[in-house]
Amino acid sequence: MPAIALLSAVFVVGFEQLVQWRYGPTGILGLLLLTVGIKAKNPTCSSIGAVVLALLVAGPAISS
Repeated sequence: MPAIALLSAVFVVGFEQLVQWRYGPTGILGLLLLTVGIKAKNPTCSSIGAVVLALLVAGPAISS
């Protein structure tokens, strides 16, 4: 069991670093809101975090 917990912690920290490297502080804020909303069972908070992450992943709309 400790090995699974260690691997899980390494994965979470690695994922957070990837989000911060790719999307900056706004990505960390979105991930934080999503995580806190899920842990607290607050649909508003988790929805806001999910929308922030979705907007970051989608990127700006390019108009021609």
